[in-house]
Amino acid sequence: MTEHRIGAGQGTALLVGAVLGPGMLVLPHLAASAAGPASVLAWAGLLALSVPVALTFAALGARYPDGGGVASFAGLAFGRHAAAVVGWWFYGAVPIGTVAGALIGGQYVEATLGVNAALAACLILAAAFAANAAGLRTSGRLQIGFVALLVALLAAAVITAAPHTDPANFTPFAPYGAGGVASAAGVLMFAFVGWEAASHLSAEFAGGKNGLVRATVVTLVVIALLYAGVSVTSVGVLGPHMPDVPLTAMLEIGIGPAARPVTGVVAVLLTFGAVNTYIAGAARLGAALARDGALPGWFARGGAPGLTPYRSLGLLAVLCVPVLVWAVDLDLLMRATSACLAAVTGAGVAAAVRMLPAGPHRTTAVVGVGLSLVALAFCGAYLVVPAVLALVALGVLKANARRSYKFPL
Repeated sequence: MTEHRIGAGQGTALLVGAVLGPGMLVLPHLAASAAGPASVLAWAGLLALSVPVALTFAALGARYPDGGGVASFAGLAFGRHAAAVVGWWFYGAVPIGTVAGALIGGQYVEATLGVNAALAACLILAAAFAANAAGLRTSGRLQIGFVALLVALLAAAVITAAPHTDPANFTPFAPYGAGGVASAAGVLMFAFVGWEAASHLSAEFAGGKNGLVRATVVTLVVIALLYAGVSVTSVGVLGPHMPDVPLTAMLEIGIGPAARPVTGVVAVLLTFGAVNTYIAGAARLGAALARDGALPGWFARGGAPGLTPYRSLGLLAVLCVPVLVWAVDLDLLMRATSACLAAVTGAGVAAAVRMLPAGPHRTTAVVGVGLSLVALAFCGAYLVVPAVLALVALGVLKANARRSYKFPL
């Protein structure tokens, strides 16, 4: 039987999909609200951060092709406590991030189709949890199709709206000063995580190490072009006080009113695809955390390949309920998620400094650590979320260790 390998095109699509997500449907608005036209500086700064981070994770994947993600790397570099903390950062971010993603889709549905945003968000979440409970997964090809759809939507918005740019929309350039740019960077971290996917895809590439590096470089180029185009064009065409659904507004300007319902349907598809995938991955992560003592052992059931981890999935559903009930501010949810995922990224590049041999790759990882610390600083008070999750992870780990301790006779 022929072993399946990821080609250059498919690998690039998978990496683009790991970084690019439905958050792009609202992030231009949130960033501009925080920094005005100077939000483009936050986009540029985080693109600069992405280069050493992406290359570092590609180097990790090439050297440890069977890696199981950042939590595994943290465990190898710093021990099981670090692995538990990093695992909880991701697991805890998923209920917040998936609710944020569902609300993004809901906003577009309300703006384009007239259905209440909160109701639409609830339906998207319910459909994603039901699909996972039924054992349904978004296929690799379908996921690549979602990525292609989002890239096409962003590109169409930029290309059709760009001719309507008004230079006056860039003045005053920085009405909120450097603090506004830092605030914009804090929420934009939502769009700059996912590079760690490269670290555990290496073994699947047809070209091995070279295939992974090529896909990472191409992904960096694609992401840079899309983000630069969206950030500059959205401000230039809509101004800093753009609507909550900037891509719909850009497409209406560039194409006409027919773009409105199409954008709503596309937003639902993109949001469901992303939410479904994150829930599936987090449910398995929860079972793995329980197996390793970072969650109560009761949640480990169903974590084996081919099974559905219903208990971990149920815990995620329970955690989503209060987030959805109290979700009065999409900006807050995305900043809290960004803080957790920025912490995951920082842990990954820090692990790389210890795990990679001396040379250019380790130097790149050191640069990535420095830039990641700056990015974490941009998260400000929202760092309390990963701090609390770290305490919970260590507390559960300690409690499980006490329960499993056997006193000598």
